[in-house]
Amino acid sequence: MTNPFREDLVSRSQPEPCTVVIFGATGDLTHRKLVPALYNLAVDGELPTGVKIIGFARREKSDAEFRTGLEELNRKVSRSGHDDKIWAPFAENIHYHTSEFTDADGYKRLAERLDAIDRERGGKGNRLFYIASAPEFFDDILISLKNAGLNQAAEGCWARVIVEKPFGTDLATAKHLNQVVNETFHESDTYRIDHYLGKETAQNIMVLRFANSIFEPLWNSRFISHVQITCAENLGMEGGRGGYYDKAGALRDMVQNHLLQLLSLVAMEPPTDLSADGVRDEKVKVIRSLRQWDTPEKVAANVIRAQYLAGHIDGTPVPGYREEDRVDPESMTEAYIALRLKIDTWRWSGVPFYIRMGKRLPKKTTEISVHFKDAPCVLFNALPGGVPGGNVLVIRIQPDEGISLRMVSKLPGTSLRLEPVKMDFHYATSFGKGSPEAYERLLLDCMAGDATLFARRDEVEEAWKFIDNIENAWHKSTTPPPMATFTAGSWGPKEADNLLQEDGFSWRRL
Repeated sequence: MTNPFREDLVSRSQPEPCTVVIFGATGDLTHRKLVPALYNLAVDGELPTGVKIIGFARREKSDAEFRTGLEELNRKVSRSGHDDKIWAPFAENIHYHTSEFTDADGYKRLAERLDAIDRERGGKGNRLFYIASAPEFFDDILISLKNAGLNQAAEGCWARVIVEKPFGTDLATAKHLNQVVNETFHESDTYRIDHYLGKETAQNIMVLRFANSIFEPLWNSRFISHVQITCAENLGMEGGRGGYYDKAGALRDMVQNHLLQLLSLVAMEPPTDLSADGVRDEKVKVIRSLRQWDTPEKVAANVIRAQYLAGHIDGTPVPGYREEDRVDPESMTEAYIALRLKIDTWRWSGVPFYIRMGKRLPKKTTEISVHFKDAPCVLFNALPGGVPGGNVLVIRIQPDEGISLRMVSKLPGTSLRLEPVKMDFHYATSFGKGSPEAYERLLLDCMAGDATLFARRDEVEEAWKFIDNIENAWHKSTTPPPMATFTAGSWGPKEADNLLQEDGFSWRRL
């Protein structure tokens, strides 16, 4: 059974057979996401015949050891379960290549191995290089690929590269990485991945807006009062992630990429077509139109940063952020952020967008809520309690992907009483099958040469320009905005609530 939404959204080129080389093959991303995604594509019959996978990493392993480790985790995390009959032929196409990321001989041996695979497969030399290593090796890998000539495809074939996040840590490092990438691969062969855009609901934002005549006429400042984007996580720094997170923080780890990408899909103008550049042209205009919070005063007025204190989640005591493993006890890194954004375009003039993201919140959920202005209520003003709330369209990104619309209805009975009701749509129940994992769609798009759901160079740099102004106000100003606090297990600091109350709004209850 095919997914009706996928059919309606794009007419995509057919994915082509290739060899997928994964750098950082012993890492968690490879084991938990990438190989299970390729396996699920094989289960669904969508993986092109003849796809080979080579794991490239520094640790000594045999093919058999590598496959065994992948199989163990695939049994636990695969969306479609684990079937030995499908895994066995799938695993025969998985190989392991041991090399340092800077070892020229290692890349030479890789080239020889790829040539051998191409000969075995009958001359098709398509290659997809997936850089899933730690960010400090991105440059080394790209330069080594170029020195080994692996960035050049044989005639009639292609060589593409996928670069994982984080794509830089600020504007300067992002520009540098972009320069290295573009000196190695052509921009059209470069795929800067943000797995949020591979989620079914994120893709459906464009369909919802541009394929339904009831929404697009209302999608502007005349009818929408404000928009909220929430990404809540109930986990903290378990599993040693404090070491990375204390250097990144919520702003650079989530807002710069995932949440600004979602914002651009909500706020973009209709593209002229569904080509990669057609869509990305409109997305980058949104990022470029963000009003810059470029002074400590503007940042203090529109951005709240916070750390959590010790508290309880689901009845279990959890430590405060500064007491977490591998976190500096004097850390000034934000584990929570709330922003008020202004998009200076005709469509969104006067409409605030609010983004909040935090660790150790009560539950894990990501959603976009579009709040419409209240209808004139002169008919119902005299009713006890008046008219409850307004229309709210909620796009749930995870975990329960779907869409709901809140409206006002009459309560059954002889008296006239108004109550809010909800129309609800769930992907899993409406289409008889769960949505594919984001990485499945994105890997398939790369094999097909479709970059629509990947960030372009100018998009990344515009996002960093906005983020850098806030980071500078926090860490380079002599009068930095204060760090707020909140109890773990609550929905954030009171300062974030005040941010919306200043405009007459409140955060949607999740």
